[in-house]
Amino acid sequence: MFSVIIPVYRNAESIPWLISELTGVSATVEERHGMPVEFVFVVDASPDDSFALLEKALPQAPFRSQLLLHARNFGSFAAIRTGLRAAQGDYFAVIAADLQEPPDLLVRFLDRLVNDDLDVVAGVREGRDDPGMSRFSANVFWAFYRRFVVRDIPAGGVDVFGCNRRIRDELLRLEEANSSLVGLVYWLGFRRGEVPYERRARVHGKSTWTLGKKVDYLLDSVFAFTDLPIRVLTVLGALGCAVAACLAVFVVVMRLTGEIEAAGYTTTILVITFFGALNTLGLGFIGSYAWRSYENTKRRPLALVRTARAFDGAPEAVSPFLLTGRRA
Repeated sequence: MFSVIIPVYRNAESIPWLISELTGVSATVEERHGMPVEFVFVVDASPDDSFALLEKALPQAPFRSQLLLHARNFGSFAAIRTGLRAAQGDYFAVIAADLQEPPDLLVRFLDRLVNDDLDVVAGVREGRDDPGMSRFSANVFWAFYRRFVVRDIPAGGVDVFGCNRRIRDELLRLEEANSSLVGLVYWLGFRRGEVPYERRARVHGKSTWTLGKKVDYLLDSVFAFTDLPIRVLTVLGALGCAVAACLAVFVVVMRLTGEIEAAGYTTTILVITFFGALNTLGLGFIGSYAWRSYENTKRRPLALVRTARAFDGAPEAVSPFLLTGRRA
């Protein structure tokens, strides 16, 4: 079986079109590989009507599916983990519900996993039909991620991937809070492949991937996979000590030679400010590592499921426009 995990948050407008496109994916997979497909929808406590629409539409959809609802908003990575845990397939794939990743990418994932005997297949963006500022910020983000966090990750970043059961099981064993699921996929290693694709423009709704979430994601990735902040802090501390030592020698020499009668006020303030800021920065870095370590010692579940339902699928497809009462 091929299981597809779909995290859902504020995607009510795209639900009818999503089900329509997944119907085509299911038919293609069954025709090409002769295996059934199940779609696991995980609604991450979305404040819109996403859950209600899926609850109404999935019993009429011509494919097997599961519908899970989180007790509160835990984030997209937690939703993917929930879906992976509930999925019953031998092969797995993840795709967003906003349809910016073309659904035929799922078929290409499965092709590579089965035909090329790979463990992980990552979707690599060759282009993105996004606004200029969004493209720029995304490129900067992934360039930094690639340079300082995970060097093996593609230059354009990774949002979706496919894997086999071995990788799924290993991922679920890594119950790390405040981490990056994509980073963990690359940390595992194994046999990896890539599938290029063009990211489509958003048609429905507004992206919830805000600047604040990007910053949080970057910080989680940095503190979970590298000691770069500590190393930077160590270098700054060493440089600060060297500068302070040179400055001390300079002040003493000038004092002994009578060039100055007293140490300069400006120099004193600069030194105090520099080391005060350095200490504050260091406390922030160390505190971030300590807090994340403490969070992982609590062993709290990464997500809680409030409702879970399974549907065997109807024999015939239902027009997506009938699900919302709109006319084509």
